[in-house]
Formats: sequence, structure tokens, C-alpha cells
Amino acid sequence: MTQGSGRQVGGRAAATVQIEVPAAVRELVAKLEEASFETWTVGGGVRDAVWGKRRAPEDWDLATRATPGEVRGIFRRTVPLGERHGTIGVFGADSRLYEVTTFRRDISTDGRRAVVAFASSIDEDLARRDFTVNAMAWHPLRRALVDPHGGREDLARGILRAVGDARLRFTEDRLRVLRGLRFAGSLGLEIEAETWAALVEAVAGLGILSAERVREEILKVLGGPRPSRALGLYLSAGVVEKLLPELEGGIGDAALVTADALKGREPELPRLAALLLHGMGPAPDPDRVAALLERLRFSNAEVRRVCAVVESGLAPPTGLRDDLLRRRWMAAAARSSPTALSDAFRVWRAHSQAVAAEGHREVQQAIAAIERDLDAGIPMRTEELEISGTVLLARGWRPGPALGAALAALLESVWIDPSLNTRSALLEMADGLDPDGVLAASTGKRR
Repeated sequence: MTQGSGRQVGGRAAATVQIEVPAAVRELVAKLEEASFETWTVGGGVRDAVWGKRRAPEDWDLATRATPGEVRGIFRRTVPLGERHGTIGVFGADSRLYEVTTFRRDISTDGRRAVVAFASSIDEDLARRDFTVNAMAWHPLRRALVDPHGGREDLARGILRAVGDARLRFTEDRLRVLRGLRFAGSLGLEIEAETWAALVEAVAGLGILSAERVREEILKVLGGPRPSRALGLYLSAGVVEKLLPELEGGIGDAALVTADALKGREPELPRLAALLLHGMGPAPDPDRVAALLERLRFSNAEVRRVCAVVESGLAPPTGLRDDLLRRRWMAAAARSSPTALSDAFRVWRAHSQAVAAEGHREVQQAIAAIERDLDAGIPMRTEELEISGTVLLARGWRPGPALGAALAALLESVWIDPSLNTRSALLEMADGLDPDGVLAASTGKRR
């Protein structure tokens, strides 16, 4: 988890490192330099290029001597992203939005946000950054690297180290605790010993962070290719206990393997649901789950989506081999959330891969049956039937509960025999229904 602290501090290099910067970024730098404003590329794009492990999408930011007003005067297409803190968004020739930030130095900090002043050099700007691997700058016109804190060497050794005094860095902004764990996990770096000690010490102060900032960091971890590495560090550092005390059941190896196995687009919320199912028990109180998510400022839609997955559990409910029971369950899931079925599939698959092979086969059988129903276009809602309530009204049915009960009865008949979902078959069945009888049957089911 940690490595020792001996290293040689870096400096400026011109020839030993060659970084190819996107043409649109070079053009932005050139325009600022033509206006006599020193400008460097910074951020994850520089770090990953120095490391030789470029990732998509690349993260290229600019640090410049120009003030926000001067940046706006040079570029026509700009967006105020944080002008008070020196940041302007500038659209490049590739139509991407790039952050252009004035060189800064910290005046004061309170553990959440720093009060900054504009600085005159890239060295001052890099000195206020969190970790050495993020405190490098590349000049695409001069072909020069600025590395005053040894970030290049730390990358070569595979370690994450705070810039300067580690305790001070984490005291300045407690979010750096979470960022450090995320960087170490996502980049596969070992946390240097003094940095780790200071990080663990700073965990006690995480309570001052806003829920929104914590939420965003958690989602960034869960959106990575292998979240288990950062989550394991969360556990080791005491972050889960501090920020997510509701997970009294803990996050064990099965939870971490499940998180890694859950792939596909936008995996964050299904992964979060899987972790909650492991940490809060296999059938957690929905109100407790919702309260946790609301405390972290998740949106109402996100709360509903996660709760729908949690209600589906870590494995399919029993009885899904029965066509009628399976389709009833599918309809209920579809009503709870538009993504409930696909999210449940992903959690079930991932969890089954984390446990016994026998369970994996059973899960795959249940998922395959559901997918066959979806591919066949079997209706899950009365609105998807080949006749509507309007048709029944034209045939003498009256508006009211009996009409809804009749449509529900027709839907159940289609679940039993999907070939009945034709206009003629449905009309024939509807003509044979008794309004009072179907309503009584519907009321009895609800009871």
C-alpha cells in the first residue's frame, strides 16, 4: 500500500520527454503566447503522456499568466466556469471545451476551498497542487517539461506522493484524501508512506466536506474500470466508516469483486446499489437506502433508480421459470424504473460471477428467460396491448375501475399466452368479460 520516501526532486527537461498534444490545444497555447502570455498544458493529459499510459478521453487543461478578462479578450467562444477562481472555458477548434486557468497561489484555506490570488509563474502554480504526479506542466511549443516536485520519477516508481508537506496538503482541502485514494486506485499507484500516514490522519476531518463533493468523488470511483482498488483503500483508510456509517455490514471481497465485474455503460449507480446490498444486508429497508442517498444529495431520479435495483436484490427472485410469475415481476420492475430490468441484470450477473459457479448458471437461466421475453416484445403494460381502453369504450364499457381491471386481465392472459396479443383475440376475450366480475377479481388480487 505504501512505499518509502527517498527520491530526487525534478526540474525542467527538454528533449528527454516528448509529448504530442492535440492540435486544438496547441492552437490555444499559441494564441495566448502570441499575446505575450506564458501558457502551459497541465492536468491528467500531461501526467498520462509522461507516464506513457494515455487514456481516453484525454484531460488537457491550460495554465496561463493571462487573467480571465485577458483570456476572454483573446478568444471569442468562452464560458465562465469559475472566473472568481481564475478559470475560463474556451472552445477549441475541435469544439471541445478546455479549462484555461490563471497561474494561482493559495492565500488561505479552510479544509474545503482555498482563497487564491493570481501568481506570476508556473512554478508557483504547481507548488499548490495536490500530488507530484499532477504537478507537472508541458509546453507544446518549447517542447519543455516543468517537473519541480519529481512527479515523473514518482510515476516511474509507481508511487503517489503529496507535494511538499503531506499534512498541510490534506489540511488545505480534505477532498484531497478522497482524490488521493481514487488516483492510487485508478492509476494503480502505491501511496508513499508519509503521504499515507497524513491521509489516514486527515480522515477524521472529512465531515466538513459538502455532501455534493463527496458524492461526486464516490461516483468517479464507481465509474472507473476497477473500482475495487480505490474502494479497498477507502476501507483501509477508514473512509467508509467515516462517510458511510450505514454500511454496518461492511464491504467484503464479494462486494469488491461484484463491483469490478459489473461492466457496461454508466456503471456507477448499479455498482452503488450492489455495494449497498452487501453493506446494508440482502434486503435493506428502502427508507434507509433512500435516506443515505438523499443525505449525499443524489437526485430524486437517482434515488429511485438505485432503490429499484436494491429491491431486486443480488439474485433473481425464485419462481422466474414460471412464465406468468416472471412476467408479473418484469412488469412490476418496469413500473418502478425505466432502467430497473437492465440494472438488475447487471447486478445479478456481476454478483453471480463473484460467488459460486452453480449460482451463476441459475442466474444466467433467469436472465435468459427475461431477455427472451423482451426480445419477443411481450407487453409489460396495458398501453402495449394491441387494443386500448378507447376501443373497449366504443364497445360499451364505461370509464372507471372496471375498465382498468379488464385491460389488466387481458394483459395477464397475454402473459400466459403471448400469441393472444392480437386485436381480434383481445376483442373476443374482452367481449366475454363481465365488468362486475373482473372488477371483483381485481380487488381480490390486490387484497
